[in-house]
Formats: sequence, C-alpha cells, structure tokens
Amino acid sequence: MNETPDPKSFRVAALYRFCRLDRFEEMRAPLAAFCCARGIKGTLLLAREGINGTVAGTTEAIAELVGHLNAQPELTGFDVKYSHAAEMPFHRMKVRLKREIVTMGVEGIDPLESVGTYVEPAEWNTLISDPETVVIDTRNGYEVALGTFRRALDPQTDSFREFPQWVDEHRGELENRKIAMFCTGGIRCEKATAFVKSLGFDEVLHLKGGILKYLEEVPAEQSLWEGECFVFDERVSVAHGLVEGEAELCRACRHPLTPAERASPKYSPGISCEYCHDSRSEEDRARYAERQRQVELAARRGRDHIGS
Repeated sequence: MNETPDPKSFRVAALYRFCRLDRFEEMRAPLAAFCCARGIKGTLLLAREGINGTVAGTTEAIAELVGHLNAQPELTGFDVKYSHAAEMPFHRMKVRLKREIVTMGVEGIDPLESVGTYVEPAEWNTLISDPETVVIDTRNGYEVALGTFRRALDPQTDSFREFPQWVDEHRGELENRKIAMFCTGGIRCEKATAFVKSLGFDEVLHLKGGILKYLEEVPAEQSLWEGECFVFDERVSVAHGLVEGEAELCRACRHPLTPAERASPKYSPGISCEYCHDSRSEEDRARYAERQRQVELAARRGRDHIGS
C-alpha cells in the first residue's frame, strides 16, 4: 500500500476509459476550464473512443475532478489509479483532442468489442512464472530500460505504433502459447490485447491496472518486478508503494537515467548523457548549457522556467 502522503503533497491521478464518446470535441473547453479553476495540471486526451491522461492537484481538487468525470454518463466507472508527488509534477494543464487515446494506428481495433483476460496483481506472479507463458512488455524501450518484470520480452519499440509490426515479426514464437502483456497503467494493454486477439490468438491475458497497480498492491518482498517504473511526469519514476523513484531525465534527449547512468562522464545536467552525448554537436551542447543556466537561475528565484 502507499505510504501516508504529506498533506502538503499533490495527488496524482492516472485515468482512462474506453467508451463511445461522440461529444468529445464539445467536452474539451469545459473540462479544461474545470481543471484550471481548481489548479489541476497535467494532460487529458479526448477522442471518440474515450479519455486518457494523468493529472495532479490537491486531494480536494482531484476528488472534484473524479466526481465531475464520473457524472458524465459515458465515463462513469472509469479506471483511476492514485499516487502522490512532493511537488507539482506538471507545468501546465492541457486537454487535447485526438484520433486515439492511445495511438496504435491500426484501424478497427476496438477494446469494447474484444479484449484480453484481466489478471489481478495478486495472481500475476503465478502466471508469468509459468514457463509456457510468453511475457511481453508493451511499453517503449526507454521505459523498459528503467525496469520490467522478470522474464519479460522487450519489443524495443520507440513508439506504440511499432508494436503491431513486432507482433507480426514474432508471430511464430507466440503460436500455441499463453501471452501475458503489461504496461504502465493498463490502457496500452487494452489495445495490445485487442490487436493480438484479432490475429486469432486465444490465450491472451494482461495485468489489470498495469504496473502501477502491481507496485501498489504486491509487497516488495514478493515482487517479480525489477527496477523502477517510468511515469510521464516530473517524478520520472516510481517504485514499490508508488513512492517517487531515483530516476531523473536527461533534459537534452528526455531519456530517463538511473543514478548509475548519471555517474557516467558523458552526463552533464541539462546538457548530455551517455544516450545522446555522441550524437549532439558542440553547438547543441552550448545551447543546452545556456538553457540549463536559465533553469537554474529561475529556480534560485523561485520561479518555473517556461522552457523546462
């Protein structure tokens, strides 16, 4: 379970729901105004297929938003997972209209029509410990680099759009096997399992609530998770109990870095890391250095740097 949060900390809500949301365009402005009026920041995506996003605010503000969303007939009962951040993990509030709330780019894939079998966090260890189970991490490579489940395959994708091609290329390895997939909060697996089932695979399963729910509910001493879980906000990563992790972002290339990677001689805060140092020019690094100087100056003045 989560540690008792500091009452001055911010509550973070990761939420999504696949549904028929035909009025998604007209919901954008009122939803943005609702959040901004309560000091909520983050990103919410609206599409004809539903809602997805992560936001943060005071406990009271997030409770009001959850109540507001649950009052929308199409969104009632949406999936939401909570954690906390010592500081506001977002810079602004954005409500965006999208073609898909999680972009796979394959026409006709509808999680409302067909989806994999949900596996509760308490049952996940048994499933992925079975040698007959193929365990697939559906996240992108930079996320997997921070942590993943034991025995999990890494498709080494840079975008979720690449996942269908990876499945096609490895189809032979998946035939007649149980396929267990997982992602951060559960939404990518809704699409991933729907896609894999559309190819004719029968035993397709996924972790209910994603990694975040697993890290919240499964004790560390029983865990098959190794490392930290990347999150798309300024916390960068979370660990068991959903406490903030030790990872930081390279502000030059946005790759998450472990403490060991930050010890590399190629790492310079805001300027470079081992993943981007050799692909950047001296002019690039000079530009990054000036930006970092401005960020540090704004921090000393107690302000947010607009370009951060």
